[in-house]
Amino acid sequence: MSDRITTFSRGGLTFDVRDTGPIDGAPVVLLHGFPQDSRSWDRVAPLLHRRGFRTLAPDLRGASPGARPRSRWAYRSSQLSADVVALIEQAGAGPVHLVGHDWGAAAAWTVAVDRPDLVRTLTTLSVPHPAAFVRSVLTSSQVLKSWYMLAVQIPVLPELLLAGGAFRKQLRATGMSPEDVARDAEPMRERDRARGGLNWYRGMAFTTPGRASTKVRVPTLHVWSDGDTAVGPVGPALTSRYVDAPYRFEILEGVSHWIPDEAPERLDALLGEHLVAHAR
Repeated sequence: MSDRITTFSRGGLTFDVRDTGPIDGAPVVLLHGFPQDSRSWDRVAPLLHRRGFRTLAPDLRGASPGARPRSRWAYRSSQLSADVVALIEQAGAGPVHLVGHDWGAAAAWTVAVDRPDLVRTLTTLSVPHPAAFVRSVLTSSQVLKSWYMLAVQIPVLPELLLAGGAFRKQLRATGMSPEDVARDAEPMRERDRARGGLNWYRGMAFTTPGRASTKVRVPTLHVWSDGDTAVGPVGPALTSRYVDAPYRFEILEGVSHWIPDEAPERLDALLGEHLVAHAR
């Protein structure tokens, strides 16, 4: 890697990036989820910098002002994965330590399948391997936890709801702190920002089923928290079936879905072990 980057481009879209830490450090790419942006890593990145890592945290498709296409087709998994690949290649960073939370984890799973040559290690938070998640929906109470994925498929109304107070209350109910609710809910008052976030859910229909079941073949750490109101234990427990490489599964007790915000030190400790163990 050479100079700092603040943006990268792909397909006429421009994405913002937070490139921080030692410029000569091993690169760690941090992918946020919904309804967040790169600021969700603000408590984790400095801890990684102390370990000598350089972090690149992009505002992903739908979050970056210059990358908010309207069509839900533009948010199919192949496009979300290709965005991350473009970041890694344009930064000259590969292979990287790839870390994703929530929808960022879903994108990270796909990148690891599509371009294992660009991924030194994979760490996924909260969201299990796509095939494990599907199995959990079919065999457990996960379908009840995931009701909102169907609800947001209708047009317009979900965008309006995200701009109101009910959404803030819902985030608090999931365990998010008042400070973080203020940070993450306020951008949703912008219609195009809300639509961009929701389109990650709306683009699920365009995922190729066989592709989603492909095994990952890079060293993987999966972290789930037992206070997660969105993801139950079955999918994370099944994920080992879909990793054909060194694999570690950790459960954070007493932590909500918002792992990077709520438990940055515990996450940093796990990342330190995982990244160093597979540094080469």
